[in-house]
Amino acid sequence: MLEDGNPWLSILWMLFCVVLITGAAYWFTRRVVGRGGLGALGKGRGRQMELLDQLPVGREQRLVMVRAGERFFLLGITAGEISALAEFTAEEAALWQQEQVEQPPAPSFREALQITLKNKGRR
Repeated sequence: MLEDGNPWLSILWMLFCVVLITGAAYWFTRRVVGRGGLGALGKGRGRQMELLDQLPVGREQRLVMVRAGERFFLLGITAGEISALAEFTAEEAALWQQEQVEQPPAPSFREALQITLKNKGRR
C-alpha cells in the first residue's frame, strides 16, 4: 500500500489516521454519549444526583456526601465497595450546607505562598 522509500507519503498517511481517529472520537462523544446512549454517561448529568463534598480518609478511601433527588447520603468509598453510612433529612442537610457556606474560602495558591514566604522572612 505505502512505498517504503517515500517518507512524505508515510507522514501524510499517519496524519490522515490521526485526523480520522480524532473525528471519530468527536462524533462518538457528540452523538452517542451526548444523547444518553451509554446509560449513566449521558443521562441528565447533575439534575438528579450531585456530589456535595468529599473527604479523603486513606489510600483509596474517602467519605462522600451525595444528594440524590431530595435525599442526602453519606457514603464510604473504598477500592472494593461503596457503603451507605448515613442518610440525612433535607433539614439536616440544609444545616450542614449552611455550615459549609459560613466558612471563609481557602486562599489561592499565590496568596498561601505569599503568606508562607512572609512568615519565613520573620524568623
